[in-house]
Amino acid sequence: MSKATAPIYQVKISLKDSTPLIWRQLLVSSETKLSQFHQIIQVAMGWTDSHLHLFRVGPVTFSYPHEPGDLEEMTAVDERYVKLSHLVPQRRPFIGEFHFEMEYVYDFGDSWKHEIIFEDVFLPDAKQKTPVCLAGENDCPAEDSGGIWHYNESLQIRSDVTDNELDDEALLQPIPFNLKAINQHLKTV
Repeated sequence: MSKATAPIYQVKISLKDSTPLIWRQLLVSSETKLSQFHQIIQVAMGWTDSHLHLFRVGPVTFSYPHEPGDLEEMTAVDERYVKLSHLVPQRRPFIGEFHFEMEYVYDFGDSWKHEIIFEDVFLPDAKQKTPVCLAGENDCPAEDSGGIWHYNESLQIRSDVTDNELDDEALLQPIPFNLKAINQHLKTV
């Protein structure tokens, strides 16, 4: 099946425990491999792909094997061979809402956990370009900024002090949410 004839998912990606909530809403082809979906998430959130990552669907872990034996050690499935359509239903249920969830973890040190909710599925549309970011809110934390708890704490510090009182650690600037720039970059993924 080609991307032009594949169903399209509407996906919401949220950075867990972020306050205020950092999220992006995208359209992606059901033919997207998890390794490509990783790149899409990186662009949408503003990450730089500088760290390891994994996907979790229930008890199953999917990842990229950076070294021989990595996947056996993690008991993970190679994400390069798994399409979203292998995991996510391609049709709405006869009764009820369309809903599917997975988790994406980026940077095992800072442990940026993302909740990925597949909100809807649409019939193939050759005119609809994918991937595309539809909406989002709030800036994403900078790489290596210490995880969500440290990031939330640094936002509180920022609101309590003036710029000349901030130390170097608190100066890690968040990555601004820019819909136009994200979509321009997604064209290259």
